[in-house]
Amino acid sequence: MASFVVFLVALPLCMGIAIASGLSPEKGLITGIIGGIILGPIAGSPLQVSGPAAGLVVIVWQVVEQFGVFGLGIAVALAGLLQFGAGLLGGGQIFRAVSPTVIYGMLSGIGVLIFGSQFHVMLDATPRASGLDNLSGIPEAFWRVVWPSTGGVSDAALVGIVTILLVVGWDRIKKPPFEFVPGALIGVFGGSLLASVASLRVKFVEIPDSLLGSVEILPTEQALELLLTPGLLVLAISIAIVASAETLLCAAAVDKLHSGVRTDYNRELLAQGIGNTLCGILGALPMTGVIVRSSANVRAGAKTRWSATLHGVWLLAFILLLPNLLNFIPTSSLAALLVVIGWKLINIAIIEELREKGREEVLIFVLTVASIVTFDLLTGIVIGFSATLFQLLYRLTHLEAEVFTSEEGGSELNLELVGAATFLSIPSLAKTLEKIPSDAILHVHLHHLAYIDHACLELLTQWGDQHEKSGGKVYLEWDQLHHYANSSKPISRKSLNSKVDRQNSSIELHTA
Repeated sequence: MASFVVFLVALPLCMGIAIASGLSPEKGLITGIIGGIILGPIAGSPLQVSGPAAGLVVIVWQVVEQFGVFGLGIAVALAGLLQFGAGLLGGGQIFRAVSPTVIYGMLSGIGVLIFGSQFHVMLDATPRASGLDNLSGIPEAFWRVVWPSTGGVSDAALVGIVTILLVVGWDRIKKPPFEFVPGALIGVFGGSLLASVASLRVKFVEIPDSLLGSVEILPTEQALELLLTPGLLVLAISIAIVASAETLLCAAAVDKLHSGVRTDYNRELLAQGIGNTLCGILGALPMTGVIVRSSANVRAGAKTRWSATLHGVWLLAFILLLPNLLNFIPTSSLAALLVVIGWKLINIAIIEELREKGREEVLIFVLTVASIVTFDLLTGIVIGFSATLFQLLYRLTHLEAEVFTSEEGGSELNLELVGAATFLSIPSLAKTLEKIPSDAILHVHLHHLAYIDHACLELLTQWGDQHEKSGGKVYLEWDQLHHYANSSKPISRKSLNSKVDRQNSSIELHTA
């Protein structure tokens, strides 16, 4: 039953993602079949389901536009080999080392691009050249089709609107015993029924009579000529990185949904490499682990990897035995399904969660989304990743030194050090210490200090010695100082004591 549920979810999504990528529907179906029959038995995540993913639509569209279908085959095959090599080298965990904020930004940026482009396809129009053009053209396109000169709503728009209403409505109201039926299937079925019964003038999906006839096996002379093209190599690396990150994050999410066998990330990466290499050879779409199909698999009661495997069998059987049924599906209905998926990917609610973690996280998220929409997916990811590195560097080198009066009042002051005390912080720390009155009793608090190095430790001891000579005192909490000193391995307790003795310092080290 679980495999059948996943099959019902995968069937419209495989075709819709292929069309959104600028390819014919069978390219997505081939990927879905490989993701089930080939990856099911060997995957490192037993309950994860692999197939074409919306997260790769933007890159695939770019490859097809620049290098054609042959170029896509080469790029996907190279991406698969990169994934396979990374799995052999134990890179399964390394690919997971991506900031969640960048991942959220990547998915939201992809959602914006999918929403913008598929809105035009839903109206049987042609998507524009860039993400910004697609977004800016939505009001004009909407006005043109909803109030055309002939009056009424255009046929394609009507099918798209009905599909969206059915998808969203069914997901909200579905109840047993029909809860296993996915909203995507209901929406596409309803849109197809409306188009056929009402004889609407819309574009329909075109599936070849023979699936094998649409397979373009590589290598070919034309494909091999593209092998060493620098731009294509960059896009292949992009596919490998995005597909690996999305797959392994999906696997981690699936592990949270069940209590069975945990994911072997290196094995999963190896399996994805094999699958994408085959997809490239057959000229199909690239694959990733897909959370929509995987979560449906778990919730439908899947216990072993056979559910993912059998869903590929059902896909293959359906398009071999009943391919003509797919030709009754309107393109606008599949595009409407992608509009819903794009909207869900945008996930505006995540901004509130990121805000609780700090304004920097929100800024990185917005920067990543804006860069993807303005430029392209790879540039946006690089900019987002660079922003996280800059944030990390700032946190590792930034020190806040705040001086405040003790509750007892008088001449007793407190110095709170927050962050990382490194040699880069010496100018600001020294400036703060210079403002302290010469006769003050100073308590230095280190419990918010993440790191201290030799340079800052030297500054504190020397300043403490001078402050004692001026008639003041300095109190450091030895346990905290010793902990942070050892964390950076700058000094031991014995050497610190000897240093203090040699300098004849008056710093009093005590245990709180």
